[in-house]
Amino acid sequence: MARDLGTLPADLPVPQDDGACDHLQGMAVPPIALASTAGRDVRLDGIAGRAVVYAYPRTGVPGEPGVEGWDMIPGARGCTPQSCAFRDHHQELLALDAEVYGLSSQTTAYQQEMVARLHLPFEVLSDADLRFAKALRLPTFEVAGMTLIKRLTLILRDGAIEHVMYPVFPSDRNAQDVIDWLRAHPVV
Repeated sequence: MARDLGTLPADLPVPQDDGACDHLQGMAVPPIALASTAGRDVRLDGIAGRAVVYAYPRTGVPGEPGVEGWDMIPGARGCTPQSCAFRDHHQELLALDAEVYGLSSQTTAYQQEMVARLHLPFEVLSDADLRFAKALRLPTFEVAGMTLIKRLTLILRDGAIEHVMYPVFPSDRNAQDVIDWLRAHPVV
């Protein structure tokens, strides 16, 4: 039976806050160019105003087997529902003056398939060499020979990290949580 990548199972293990992102708030965004699904390089440190960067471990591909034991890794499952939620709330986020970017350690080619399939109206950035993740000391985990970024969301403002959401659970609620935070913290 094929996996439904767009739906979260009810019995997923809940990730616990291990403190791995406690150092991030207030940090300057590193001047690292990230390959975008739009065919350009993006430097998040140079974005004026606010930007929302949701980092996710990896998306699956319909019809292909998933990583063995993926659903039992706390916080791993839910990349497609998270991306779809940001897609569905994209206009609302833009109205709050926040650009949206996805981020993973997958290659741009892999990400481009997902962006096309899910009709994402924003760019997804590749940190395949983990330079950005290492520069910020983002939490990662190892599975099936891959190093993946743990699910987290950075709210950037003028080249610095203004707020961090970690752990993110459930993933399909993340976009609404970001909207709620932005509304509660307007730029004055």
